[in-house]
Amino acid sequence: MGRRKIEMKMVKDRGSRQVTFSKRRNGLFKKATDLATLCGLEIAIVVFSPGGKAFSFGNPNVEEVVDRYLGCEWKANGNPGVRERGMLEKENEELLDLVKQLQMEKKKGEIMEKEMKSRGELMKIEDMDLNELLKLKESLEKLRKNVKIEESELEASSSLLLLANEKPVPGDG
Repeated sequence: MGRRKIEMKMVKDRGSRQVTFSKRRNGLFKKATDLATLCGLEIAIVVFSPGGKAFSFGNPNVEEVVDRYLGCEWKANGNPGVRERGMLEKENEELLDLVKQLQMEKKKGEIMEKEMKSRGELMKIEDMDLNELLKLKESLEKLRKNVKIEESELEASSSLLLLANEKPVPGDG
């Protein structure tokens, strides 16, 4: 029984398709091995079976080849290479830690708000009606006026202190 030409079309029978896949996959991986050995190549192949299972081959291994490929792609696109990606991964971990800390602080704040609300010490603006908002506005305006008055008084007193600390220049007056 000799070799015969197989028409290139999808094999319809599911069982035959799986057998064809297995044989062709092994042949493909063997050819990749030959190519890598004869030409000194780094090569990676990933295939998915008709059932969805992944198979891979790599020389020296798939991870190294993919990392190298992604490093070249990143550099070509103006993005960092493999080493820089390592630094980015560290920074990403730090960022995730900071996000966790932020979430913890938000939870603490929510707990404190609940405690203050239960004591009647806190009221959110969103929960206020029109009269309460008007009262809040009025009290904020009073606070603003008082702050301006305090500021003016502090400026005046600091000016007086500066004048008092100045030593008279001989020959003046």
